[in-house]
Amino acid sequence: MAERTSTAVPPRAASAAWLRDARRARLLSLATLVWLGAESLAGVAAGLAAHSVALIGWGVSALVEAAASLIVVWRFTGARTLSADAEEKARRAVAVSFWLLAPYLALHVAHDLDAGHRAAPSMLGIAVTAVSVVSMPALGLAKRRLGARLHSPATAGEGTQNLMCALLAAGVLAGLALNGIGWWWVDPAMALLVAAVAVREGRRAWRGRLCCH
Repeated sequence: MAERTSTAVPPRAASAAWLRDARRARLLSLATLVWLGAESLAGVAAGLAAHSVALIGWGVSALVEAAASLIVVWRFTGARTLSADAEEKARRAVAVSFWLLAPYLALHVAHDLDAGHRAAPSMLGIAVTAVSVVSMPALGLAKRRLGARLHSPATAGEGTQNLMCALLAAGVLAGLALNGIGWWWVDPAMALLVAAVAVREGRRAWRGRLCCH
C-alpha cells in the first residue's frame, strides 16, 4: 500500500548501491528523453491525420513525460544527488507535470466531440503506439522500483507517467481498431481515463507518496 515518505537521501556516507541506483535513474531518464521526443512528433502527426483525440493527447503527454524525465535528470546531477531540497523541488515539479496533462485531455475531448471528429486508422499511429505498449511498462516499472529504493517520489512519479503512456497507447490502438464497428467512444473514453489518473497521481506526488507500493 502507498505510504507517506519524506524526501529522504542516504546518510552522508552514501552507500555504493544507492549511488548506483541514482546513476541508473539518471541514465534511464536521459534515454527516455530521446525516445519521447520522437514519440511526441510521431504521435501528434498521426493524431492530426487520423482525428484521434487520444492519439494527439498521447503525443502531447509524451512532452509532459519528457518534462518529468528532465526533472529527474536535474535531480540526480552533481551536488543535487544527495540533496533533500532537490528531491522536494523535483517531487513537486513532477506533480505539476501530471496536472498539466489532465485539463488538456479533457478540453481536447470536448472539442472533438463537439466537432464530430472520429478516429481513423493510421499506420504511423498504430506502429508508434504499439512500440510504446510493449516498451513503456518495463521502463515505468523499473523507475518505480528505483524510486522506492532511492526514496524518491520524483523518480517513482516519472515511472508512473511511463505506465500512463502505455495505458493511453493501448486505448488508442483499441479505438483505431474498434472505430470500424462503431465503438468510436473508446478513443475519447481512454483519454478521459488517463486525465483522471493524472489528477490522482499528481495529488499523490505532491503529498510525497510513492506510487510503487
